[in-house]
Amino acid sequence: MSIIKDAALAEAGRQKIDWVTAYMPVLGALSADFSREKPFDGLKIALSIHLEAKTARMALALREGGAWVAVTGCNPLSTQDDVAAGLASLGIEVNAVHGVDKETYESHLSATLSGCPHLILDDGGDFTALLHGECAPFAANLLGGTEETTTGVHRLRARAEAGRLRFPMLAVNDASCKHLFDNRYGTGQSTWAALLHTTNVQVTGKVVVVAGYGWCGRGVAMRAAGLGARVVVTEIDPIKAIEAAMDGFSVMTMEEAAPLGDFFITVTGCRDVICARHMEAMKDGAILSNAGHFDVEVSVPDLRALAVDVGPRRRNITGYRMADGRVLNLLAEGRLVNLASGDGHPAEIMDMSFAVQALSLRHMARHGSGLAPGVYDVPPEIDREVASLKLASMGLGIDALTPEQEAYLRQY
Repeated sequence: MSIIKDAALAEAGRQKIDWVTAYMPVLGALSADFSREKPFDGLKIALSIHLEAKTARMALALREGGAWVAVTGCNPLSTQDDVAAGLASLGIEVNAVHGVDKETYESHLSATLSGCPHLILDDGGDFTALLHGECAPFAANLLGGTEETTTGVHRLRARAEAGRLRFPMLAVNDASCKHLFDNRYGTGQSTWAALLHTTNVQVTGKVVVVAGYGWCGRGVAMRAAGLGARVVVTEIDPIKAIEAAMDGFSVMTMEEAAPLGDFFITVTGCRDVICARHMEAMKDGAILSNAGHFDVEVSVPDLRALAVDVGPRRRNITGYRMADGRVLNLLAEGRLVNLASGDGHPAEIMDMSFAVQALSLRHMARHGSGLAPGVYDVPPEIDREVASLKLASMGLGIDALTPEQEAYLRQY
């Protein structure tokens, strides 16, 4: 039985699901294949992921493959209650409500795992953590699973290196058809769509400080430049910093950038990227936001400690007034701004990412029982299949090597 906010929202949720379905042809093709092949017949799949319309489309595709599917969120602010109701009305178990506290959120995770799934799809690592702790008995049938995010893969690898990972997981985030497109173009567009919608502030001519130049940071910086901003990148990796500089962006430390920025966007996966010493130097009206998975990159405790007054300024914007009169504006309470304040990544981008997820889960269904606990790369043939399907859906073709060319290349 599902745990949702309001079943009366189902029609609006189904409408959203129908809309994105039209823009996800790769997942549609896989859904048709799954319907014929039934690769998940008799298996239970549990998903912890941002619960919005594209996620719902993927859940329905997995059910087409014969799976019993249960879905929960991976961040309470990104759950869309209408989509949750719509998906539940279509026969998928859903345990998620927007904006709940940490304890309730974790109870929804536990409820979703309580069916003892054979496969899990994790986004950020909360499922994995629970299955190694209080929900360990729910791993009785577990063959393995997939991890969607950079942050989650970091957590997985750390657990594996410490010898504390009890089942095999595919690092979906590291697949080319995930991070090259979802992280760069998806995060880049959705972050700015949310920032523009939430603030209604001009970006052209402003200074945008992007913390982190991984694939997500690249996308955020690229879109900021396209909007006419002057972009500053802060980094801890010298190679990524050089890349940012050669891409035409200013590179400096956060201490140097703090007095200059109008917008600050963190995309690092680390904690305290922006903290008290930076906040003390920021200009009046600076806008702080986080596009990383967890709400630890902008130190909200430091903001609260520095502020003499805290209050709402606009929906999803909290103002922190400093003793000297400056106001620093925090979006989405420091949580994932692109999902808390918008509809997330474009459907066409998530079509590729979720196709990788679906095929990775099929791979784990077939081979998980023979894999030792650990973190595994997504097989390259999955990337090639997804890219080929995407090209076909766009009406694009590519060249093929002639036998003579293949023979020539084999010489080297």
